Amino acid sequence: MAGPWQPAADMLRLRQRARLLAEVRQFFAERDVLEVETPLLCRATGTDPNLDFFSSQFHSPPHAKPLFLQTSPEFAMKRLLAAGSGSIYQICKAFRNGEAGRFHNPEFTILEWYRVGFDLQQLMNEVADLLSSVLPPMQTLQTSYRQLFVQVTGLDPLLFERSAYRQFGLEHGLPEADALCGDDHALWLDLLFSHCVQKNMPGDTVCLVHDYPAIQSSLARIHPDDCRIAQRFEVFINGMELGNGFYELCDAAEQEARFDKEIAYRAAHGLAAVEKDALFLQALQAGLPECSGVAIGLDRLLMIACGCDSIEEVLAFPIARA
Repeated sequence: MAGPWQPAADMLRLRQRARLLAEVRQFFAERDVLEVETPLLCRATGTDPNLDFFSSQFHSPPHAKPLFLQTSPEFAMKRLLAAGSGSIYQICKAFRNGEAGRFHNPEFTILEWYRVGFDLQQLMNEVADLLSSVLPPMQTLQTSYRQLFVQVTGLDPLLFERSAYRQFGLEHGLPEADALCGDDHALWLDLLFSHCVQKNMPGDTVCLVHDYPAIQSSLARIHPDDCRIAQRFEVFINGMELGNGFYELCDAAEQEARFDKEIAYRAAHGLAAVEKDALFLQALQAGLPECSGVAIGLDRLLMIACGCDSIEEVLAFPIARA
């Protein structure tokens, strides 16, 4: 009988993981994108109220300093971009507290890259190229968030009418939605998209969903032609989210204002207090080059490549065996 000391993934899956990492590195080597490493243990973390984090203490007598395991390497990578690195990528661990389940492990492997001079369309095209190089052949669909949301729900995600959203929830097995979401438009969108829209995406298709509502995009630029839309996209396969990309915000003052708004939201909702990443803001003030960036969950990508139903099938030691 298999004991808990043994890996959850079989050796075939572990060899497939090694091959996937090699293919990803070859993809970026052919495009002259520099591989980098940044700290996973840092003095600050993100302010996103949707993410919880792991904290620790660094004992440096006579003081003890709080440090945080990063939910993403984004801020440190942008400091490299501001220092003149050019286009970069990183494969590393990321950590998100409270996330465990079929598609989640609190410690997971992330691929994050930034392309200097790329707009969002160019980056979406490169994401499609990467996925086609590591997955079996499948179609690619690019669609706006609004078009997809309206198609599935009949609701306009850019115009919030609570009564219409409430009625949709009641008619589609979400009677608790109104009590949970109230007048929070962004929360309504998260709930309806994850419970209704994602499961209606076409199968065996790389779905690149772009032009997200601005209320959901704290690190992306606002669309120049419509302030209700942010220059952000997400990539899905079989309804599972694989990655999140932005035409990156370069304005330090605007970024700090968004951080302040998220910190205030955290305080109002009893979430863990965080401080703004001062070094990241200094990098933005020094000048972030025009760029687009994206993060892809490699464990989920491996699930797609292997035809697995649970993230534990592609991890040597998921949290239950760590």
